[in-house]
Amino acid sequence: MSEHDQHETTKVAAAIAKEVNKSQGQVDVSYHEPNATENEMKSELIYGLNDRPPLKDALFAAIQHLLAIFVAIITPPLIIAGALNFDIETTSFLVSMSLFASGISTFIQCRRFGPIGCGLLCIQGTSFSFIAPIIAAGATGGLSMIFGAVVAGSVVEMAVSRVLRFTRKIITPLVSGIVVTLIGLSLIKVGITACGGGFGAMSNGTFGSMENLGLAALVIISILFFNRSSNRYLRMSSIVIGLLIGYVVAIFLDRVDFSQVQSYGGFNIPMPFKYGIDFDISSIIALGIVYLITAIEAYGDVTANSLISGEPVQGPVFLKRASGGILADGFNSMLAGLLNSFPNSVFAQNNGMIQLTGVASRYVGYYIAGFLILLGVFPAIGIIFSLIPDPVLGGATLLMFGTVAASGIRIIASQHINRKAVLVMAISFSFGLSVELVPDILSQCPQVIKNIFSSGITTGGVAAILSNILIQIKEDKATEAE
Repeated sequence: MSEHDQHETTKVAAAIAKEVNKSQGQVDVSYHEPNATENEMKSELIYGLNDRPPLKDALFAAIQHLLAIFVAIITPPLIIAGALNFDIETTSFLVSMSLFASGISTFIQCRRFGPIGCGLLCIQGTSFSFIAPIIAAGATGGLSMIFGAVVAGSVVEMAVSRVLRFTRKIITPLVSGIVVTLIGLSLIKVGITACGGGFGAMSNGTFGSMENLGLAALVIISILFFNRSSNRYLRMSSIVIGLLIGYVVAIFLDRVDFSQVQSYGGFNIPMPFKYGIDFDISSIIALGIVYLITAIEAYGDVTANSLISGEPVQGPVFLKRASGGILADGFNSMLAGLLNSFPNSVFAQNNGMIQLTGVASRYVGYYIAGFLILLGVFPAIGIIFSLIPDPVLGGATLLMFGTVAASGIRIIASQHINRKAVLVMAISFSFGLSVELVPDILSQCPQVIKNIFSSGITTGGVAAILSNILIQIKEDKATEAE
């Protein structure tokens, strides 16, 4: 790859990461000329990548990172468990294992083992991108099929890390933006269902009651209020505070049933294959497509992280970091599946946190990993959050999913929208939203087709990739003919 190509690719990746960060309410990470940026970012850091902060500084920085990502880590298992109607015991165990797997994955990413890991202060957790295909797999074959697809599909991302330069030509920013938008739009349905009271409320006739909608509205208003605060700590903790306010009000309304809990004590010992493992080709393909998109997102996140850490964003050192980070994404997802958890990918949230705190030391990541592992070991943490009423969780997730869709639109808007781009968007959104709005359209198809394309994310993602390639090939041939 020429120096010019590396330069242009880095600008694109930084733009993607910047838009994802914006959607999470984080500090803008803009692209500048590499040398100037590295020097400027290093001068603004209190602790650089390989510095070892004193214990109190490291702990303080670690706690701030935890506040920024804790809710994002526990939300996917809560949504998946609610959609699949799991009991409290299973739900709390899944939440605990998500924290535990995130801790292990974060340590691997920060520490770097051989080619695995980027060696930056990167925190990992389950991306919202995986929720819809995981729910579809769970509805078909339960947890065993979910974890089989998580483990087998992770090979896709590990393979991408080895052929990164070629993959970026297929998964362009336009394709990434379309898929991210579809993820947000598809998940809004999950969020609004929870706001109305969830599937339990549908069965007992209370769905959409004023109490349910009021709780969801209270959480949304609380999050928006604290997110607009001039105090950066209140802003960073806005989602946590909003959930706590909704939780406390729900307790006073007698909406939290503590009688379901038998015990808050003991330890959660990770048990590989606790729920078994089963492989279904359609579920693997559905998750594999999301792994492909996630790999490109991870490239943008690693670029942004390198940028604000004062590290190179082009050249052999950077490419080694990027490929190692994506390889770790895949490896950690496979490990998470074995530990009864869901795919793990690099979080964009902590990039803004590094810039806020001025602490880019990867050693802080060790403390974050330790906290996450400890939180995962104690079942009381998982149980407490498993009791959150659907409307309370729905209020928070509805906003989160809306910002995901907005970030996708931003990525699309950052590209030149020509006739080809309009066609790709038209095909992708038409196909993706069709199966979301009218799922019965696939009712007469073979089961394997229904399983693969029941998710709008998968259908729209495949349509985006194929249409982008085919239209480009046709344009190239037309250019040659002229």
